[in-house]
Amino acid sequence: MRVLTARDDAVLIECNSLDETIALFDALTALRIPGVGEMVPGARTLLVPFRPARVTAEEIEAAAAAADLSGVRTGQPRRLEIPTRYDGEDLAEVAELLGLSTDEVVRRHTSSTFTVGFVGFAPGFAYLTGDDPVLDVPRRATPRTRIPAGSVALAGTYSGVYPRESPGGWQLIGTTEVPMWDLDRDPAAFMAPGDLVTFSVATTRARASVSEDRAHSARGATPAGAVDTSDSPSALEVLSPGLQTLFQDLGRDGYASMGVSASGALDAPAHRQANRLVGSAAEAPTLEVAYGGLLVRAHGPQVVAVTGAEVPLTVSGTLPRTAPFGAAFALDDGDELQLGSPAAGVRSYLAVRGGFGAPPVLESLATDLLAGLGPDALKAGDLLSVLAPHATLLAASPVADAPPRELPRAGGETVELRIVLGPRDDWFSAEEIERFTGQDWQVTPQSNRVGVRLDGDALTRVKSGELPSEGCVSGAIQMPPNGQPVLFLADHPLTGGYPVLGAVITDDLPLAGQLPVGATVRFRIVEPRGHQPRTQTPRTQTPGELR
Repeated sequence: MRVLTARDDAVLIECNSLDETIALFDALTALRIPGVGEMVPGARTLLVPFRPARVTAEEIEAAAAAADLSGVRTGQPRRLEIPTRYDGEDLAEVAELLGLSTDEVVRRHTSSTFTVGFVGFAPGFAYLTGDDPVLDVPRRATPRTRIPAGSVALAGTYSGVYPRESPGGWQLIGTTEVPMWDLDRDPAAFMAPGDLVTFSVATTRARASVSEDRAHSARGATPAGAVDTSDSPSALEVLSPGLQTLFQDLGRDGYASMGVSASGALDAPAHRQANRLVGSAAEAPTLEVAYGGLLVRAHGPQVVAVTGAEVPLTVSGTLPRTAPFGAAFALDDGDELQLGSPAAGVRSYLAVRGGFGAPPVLESLATDLLAGLGPDALKAGDLLSVLAPHATLLAASPVADAPPRELPRAGGETVELRIVLGPRDDWFSAEEIERFTGQDWQVTPQSNRVGVRLDGDALTRVKSGELPSEGCVSGAIQMPPNGQPVLFLADHPLTGGYPVLGAVITDDLPLAGQLPVGATVRFRIVEPRGHQPRTQTPRTQTPGELR
C-alpha cells in the first residue's frame, strides 16, 4: 500500500485490487476519523480528502496501514440487463485494436457478465469489470468534448454507459435507451456497486429488465432547471442573463457513491463575501455571473451586493446611479441593476439579503454543468423569489471584509498558480516536469466550469499504457496523451483515467476559477502543508509519494 499526494489536503491510497480498495473504504468509513472528508474509491485507489487542521496525511496513512481489510460486503447482487444498439462510431477501431471482427467484439461484449465496481466520473456512471480479458482497449489519445447520453463505451478493461452528454475519452461501441440517472427514480442511479450487468443486442427501443422491483418515488428534489416563476412579492426578475448566469452555493456533499461531485461556486471566497455583505449565511445561494451582462429588475425593495470579478454596476429607476462594487446597496421596487463586463477575472457573485428561494436538487442549489444537476442557467423572464432576511445575521462592513485581489486578465501578465506534485508525476521525467513549470500555458476557449484546457509545448510521458480510473480533486492537472493539460475545476469528473501530474493548492483554487480565455498561466511547485518531509526517493521510483 502506497500513500500519494493528491493535493495539499488530499491523499490517494494505492491498493492491490478493487476488492482491497472497497475493504479499505469500508474500514476507514467505520473509523470516522475527525477531519476526513468524503472518500472516493477508484479501480485500485482510494482518494481521501482531509482538513490539515484536524488530521495529517501521516495519521491517515497510519490508519490505513492498520486497517482490517478482511471484511467482505455481503448480500445478494442485483442482476441488470442493458439492451444496446452496437452502432458506436469507434466500434470498427476497437475491432482493429483487438484484432477481431466487429461481430466478434459484439459477441464477446454481450457474452460477458460485468460487475459494478464503483460509480464515478459523472452521476450514474458505473465502472463495469468484465470476465473477458480480451476486451482491453486504450482510451482515446485526445478526449472528445461531446459524447451523447446513452453511449456504451470501453476503456482499458472497463465498460460503461455515459448517463448524459459530456466530454470523455472512452471508445464508443454502442448506444442504449436505458436511463442511467433519473432524479425521479429512487435510487437515482440505475447501477450500484456490486450489481451484476449484462448487455444484449437491441433491435428496437427497449427498457432494462431488473431482477427486483424498483421504487420510482421521487426524492423530494425538484427537477433540475426549476425556477420559481410565481408572482412573488419579493423577487429579482431576469431581464437579460448575460453570457451565463448560474445559481451556486458551497456545493453538495454526501453523494459521491452515486458519482456526484460537490460542485459549488468556483470562487468560494467571493461567494461568501457577497453573502456576508448582505447579512446572509455563507451557504446561501448566489448568482454566479460569467463575464458580466446580467440585468435584473427588483420586485419589492432589495439589498444586494456584487463581489468577485469587478464589474461596473449601474442602477436605473427613480434614482439612476452607479452602485458600489464589493459593498451592500439598496434597490427600490422597479429598479434595474446592470452588471457590466469585468476588466479582469471571469465570475462575479450577486447575493441578495434573505437569499434566493429556488428549490434545491439533492440538497443544494449548485448548478453542476457536467452532471446536469441543479437549476438550469438563468434566462430572460425568470422570476427569482427572495426569502425573508434571517433575523440573527448581520451584514458585514466592506472595510472589515476580504481585501481586494488582483485577478487575471486575458493577454495580461502571466498568472502564477502554486501546485503540489502527485499522484502521477512519475509518469513524467524530471526534464518534462521542469518543462511543464518552466513555460507559460494559455487558457483556450474550450474552458468552462468543468475544467480549464491549456495550450502550450506538449509534454511527453515516460510511461505508456492505461491508468486504472481513480478519484480526482478540484485543481487536479490531468495530462491526456496529447500532452496538453486540463486543469479540473468544481464541476470536474469525480474519477478519471488520465494521469494527474499535480494539483493546484486549495488556497489558489479561487484564482484558477477566475482564469479568462486568453490568460497565460505558469505553475510553481510547493510542498504540501502539514506533510512531514521524508527521505528523498529517486524520481524513477516513487516521486508522487508523500515526502
